[in-house]
Amino acid sequence: MHDVVRNEVFQSCRSVIIKIGTNVLTTDDDRLDRDRICSIAAQIDRIIKTGRKVVLVSSGAVGAGIGILGLNRRPDSLPELQAAAAIGQPHLMRTWDDALAETGHRTAQVLLTVNDFRNRQRYLNVRNTIRTLFEFDVIPIVNENDTVSIREIAVGDNDQLASMLATLLPNPLLIILSGIDGLYDGPPSHPDSQVVPLVSRPDESLLSMVAAEQSSRGRGGMGSKLKAILSATSMGESVVLASGKQPHVLDAVREGTATGTLFLASGNAMPAWKRWIGFTATPAACIVVDDGACRAVRDNGRSLLAVGVVEVRGDFEPGEVVGLISPRGVEFARGLVNYSSEELSQILGCRSERIAANLGHVPFGEVVHRDNLALTGK
Repeated sequence: MHDVVRNEVFQSCRSVIIKIGTNVLTTDDDRLDRDRICSIAAQIDRIIKTGRKVVLVSSGAVGAGIGILGLNRRPDSLPELQAAAAIGQPHLMRTWDDALAETGHRTAQVLLTVNDFRNRQRYLNVRNTIRTLFEFDVIPIVNENDTVSIREIAVGDNDQLASMLATLLPNPLLIILSGIDGLYDGPPSHPDSQVVPLVSRPDESLLSMVAAEQSSRGRGGMGSKLKAILSATSMGESVVLASGKQPHVLDAVREGTATGTLFLASGNAMPAWKRWIGFTATPAACIVVDDGACRAVRDNGRSLLAVGVVEVRGDFEPGEVVGLISPRGVEFARGLVNYSSEELSQILGCRSERIAANLGHVPFGEVVHRDNLALTGK
């Protein structure tokens, strides 16, 4: 039964994002594992031959730099980490370029930061660049720009970057290859623990299943992977988490055979515009709504009206992304707001026909229109 579902998931995707962790790409002495990289490159070629576009998100720059420098452990200081990334990135890229060239493919380096997704214009530039690379039959190889990305090199990883890339591509399948076999039903070190083959309804309860472990050479632990997975599945995309050290792991995904854990999409696929609003843009501020407005927006797909707004938190201008907060204090949606924070503060709880009396004009009937609103599943 599970194999049927896996096959349907792969057959329905038009593009594939493959994120590969440092532990998969490097040996125990922090050298790039050329044999494994060549094996993965051959499997990527077989996916491309099915007619699907592939984006490769490759960690390993810092790890490769550590190996080249001959360091005994991962540095603690930010300048040393950034220097290791600068040293390792061209070595990492050259290794991928050579491996994929053997299968007849050209590559392009794309270095990104989270801000490249959160700013709408930069986001569109990234999307257009990747689409053009596809037209040229070039494989984009993406990595976090560690040399300049202070926040991400300190606490982040490429798992979230890969889930953000899903907002750019048509009908994507996200494959996360790490040093673990998938999601376990207990502590991975326990002999009775087994890999969960299928998670049909991913939700935040999954986060309670993992400890706050972190790889010694990479940056992300299982918790960060699950957060990225929940983000992707909330957008309507399925995700496979599997061991990149397993021979022919990508072939298994392509063929729909059992490998790792398959997380099914938790809802219908969102339009790209709503994906950006809900999961990529950074909210400028928050709007607290009452129970009636929360139910209308969340359960009935309605626009947010001023009558349902009870509090404005922070400053914003029309057209900015804001978070919508339930009476319980939980964000449940994000959207483009039609009023400034100053204007909205003057019409809290007002029915639409009273807005003109308070503001002197009615620029919009809705505070956030449903076409510019995305449920975040939080």
